[in-house]
Amino acid sequence: MRRSLLLAPLALAAVLLARPAEAQEFPTRAVTMVIPYAPGGSTDVLGRIVARGMGKALGQPVVVENQGGAGGNIGTQRVVRAAPDGYTLTFGNLGPLAANVQLYPNLGYDPRRDLAPIGVAASNPMVLAVSPRIEVRDLAGLLGHLRAEDGNVPFGNAGPGSTSHLAASLFLQLSGTRATLVGYRGVGPVLTDLAAGVVEVLIDQTLTLIPAHRGGTARALAVATPQRLPQLPDVPTFAEAGVPGFDMQVWNALLAPAGTPAPVIARLVAALNAGLDDPEAKQRLEELAAVVPQGEARGPEALRRLIASEVDRWSGLIRDASIRVE
Repeated sequence: MRRSLLLAPLALAAVLLARPAEAQEFPTRAVTMVIPYAPGGSTDVLGRIVARGMGKALGQPVVVENQGGAGGNIGTQRVVRAAPDGYTLTFGNLGPLAANVQLYPNLGYDPRRDLAPIGVAASNPMVLAVSPRIEVRDLAGLLGHLRAEDGNVPFGNAGPGSTSHLAASLFLQLSGTRATLVGYRGVGPVLTDLAAGVVEVLIDQTLTLIPAHRGGTARALAVATPQRLPQLPDVPTFAEAGVPGFDMQVWNALLAPAGTPAPVIARLVAALNAGLDDPEAKQRLEELAAVVPQGEARGPEALRRLIASEVDRWSGLIRDASIRVE
């Protein structure tokens, strides 16, 4: 009996000592990055760039899985409920990680409590674009078109609560115009219908609309930046184009389930940094006008503070603009 009592604390100590060693071995298999939107959208494009770089740094593949729906909530909930072992991550943006706290009364998770921050990947300006199938050539022309049609212009977005939905709602409020908001399961399908003229307007991140503008499948009319972008020198800012109050950039970030061991988080932070600093990734992100934070501004504590402040900011904006999820 005495021998058993002595062995019990020793066994417990052995388990506790083994945990850091297990974390140091991480990862021993593929890591899943859940992107809570359909393929082809801005978060998907950025997430795949990050996943490639992280895979090199970790020595294991980072496999992207798209799980869209409910403005990014479904995929995010999957990660919240996953085992906190570092093998299931979410790559989301200010929608499911901040704005949806106000938009969805029964969200089912709190991004400030239920997710462990790893780091901020990049921030991206929003771009307003129209279908090449319509004759609108500038923002003044679009405003005239919206007023003439009085609510009948189909304005695409990636679904209720998505950043493109928030952007469209804020733009219509600021410009005093109306439109029919048409929600999809991600920006990828919106881009297809924008090219075909099924929807006529979209506001989304530079990551998707710079390539679409260059490829002729969308016509960019304004960018939400203080100065014109070198990547879109022919496109004016919203202020230049006549809607000075529209200023929106979307940040994207990587998180794990709450309770993930600190050594595993540290390994993922290092891999994210290596992925963002990879020369191929840096060149690609610069081409798409993505702004990558440097130093501590991209780390876990910076992301923790960002999420808390953005929950407060977007809760106020959503209330003031009376944005609702039907």
